[in-house]
Amino acid sequence: MPVIRLSSFGFSGIEALPVEVQVQIGPGLPSLSLVGLPDKAVAESRERVRAALTGLGLSLPPKRIVINLAPAGVQKEGSHFDLPIALALLAAMEIIPAEELFSFSALGELALDGAIAPVCGILPAAFGAAQRGHGLICPASQGGEAALAGELEILAAESLQQLIAHLTGRTVLSSPASVPPAEEPAGPCLSEVKGQESAKRALEIAAAGRHSLLLVGPPGAGKSMLAARLPGLLPDLTLRQALEVSMVRSIAGLIEGGRISARPPYRDPHHSASQAALVGGGPRARPGELSLAHHGVLFLDELPEFIRPALEALRQPLESGHCMVSRAAAHVRYPARVQLVAAMNPCRCGQLGQAGRECSSAPGCAESYQGRVSGPLLDRIDMTVAMAPIPAAALTRAPPGETSATVAGRVLQARRRQVERAEDAEACNAETPLDALLPDVDPEALALAEKAAAQLGLSNRGFTRCVRVARSIADLEGAARIGKAHLAEALGYRQRSGQA
Repeated sequence: MPVIRLSSFGFSGIEALPVEVQVQIGPGLPSLSLVGLPDKAVAESRERVRAALTGLGLSLPPKRIVINLAPAGVQKEGSHFDLPIALALLAAMEIIPAEELFSFSALGELALDGAIAPVCGILPAAFGAAQRGHGLICPASQGGEAALAGELEILAAESLQQLIAHLTGRTVLSSPASVPPAEEPAGPCLSEVKGQESAKRALEIAAAGRHSLLLVGPPGAGKSMLAARLPGLLPDLTLRQALEVSMVRSIAGLIEGGRISARPPYRDPHHSASQAALVGGGPRARPGELSLAHHGVLFLDELPEFIRPALEALRQPLESGHCMVSRAAAHVRYPARVQLVAAMNPCRCGQLGQAGRECSSAPGCAESYQGRVSGPLLDRIDMTVAMAPIPAAALTRAPPGETSATVAGRVLQARRRQVERAEDAEACNAETPLDALLPDVDPEALALAEKAAAQLGLSNRGFTRCVRVARSIADLEGAARIGKAHLAEALGYRQRSGQA
């Protein structure tokens, strides 16, 4: 009773874990057993595979069939095991030659008529197959996505019937080519924002160093408009960053047509989002908005309206650059190196400081409303900007400001200075250690910063972030050293006292 083996993959975060599909057909009462800790979706593959074979005019032999997913001690999740199970069964039934499968890994969901439907995780699986020296068998619609992994043999078929014809030598499937990067439409332009010059300046500094930013102002001041224009100021991702972003999107099933994007992602979840939706989790530990914004922007509008546990769950990922979703049986890690941008009203009514428009609870409502966001989380935000409402006359008569392309050019030059200084293609000031920054600070400027830190009660984290912001300001000016003016401006963005 020979055992037929075919490789597939399970997933832990964006890492593809090898899973071996083993099929044995032996004497005994007719039965089909699936073992190896399958979840509900995997267990149901027995019926999908049986129906797909019936649609091809085939039936399972009246014998005892055992399908094992090894290693047996690891939970198997997802419908992508349908295709490797069907192929291993066909090899065990001697319909296709088993030796044709030895050098392949397979993923795909089967429809009842034998069509192969797309599944999540094709790109990580393609990298995993390439590392093992295997080719990949996958749905036809995802062949371009698999081709992003580089040089490996790919069999991308529309149906099980096509695969059988190829593996038996009756036809030849053509290798899919990688799809050119997607052409992203131009986003909203910064010139559309009237007034708010100080907030625009802060947005440019945040883009230059990838700093986190909090915008505080009444409704209609332009907080959301500014945040939506931040991606247009950011430089393209490096190839490595773009592939990391695509890996997360592949696990989430969000890659369309196998196209990779060189633009930083922008995610703006609603404030009703749960903790699992924001940082990842759920029954299958899927990536959350934080990971989907990896190497891009996460915009949290109406910050105090998010539930407290979800906001507090951001603290560790903002420091470490990854989300760790813990389960009793395993820990799943997703990358989450994001630029956080948040917006909030100064109080519940939003009109604090506006004569004749404040609610009856002012100014006490401001303290309770702002208290919904904890001090430790605020301490992790590099810059805070207070925005005042723009008068109607200024809104209609203000001349157009600088375009996003103009500001993006300055941001790109500042980023290049950071890359040259650190000799790292992905370097940014927001992650530079303090020890690497201090040699570039003028002694007088450093004395000013130390005195101001004591007076403002800045935490060590707050002080470090202030120096990083000053470094970005200096980079925008093309200055080699951080001067008093740079640090003074950076200190102006630490309007909230640091919390330990």
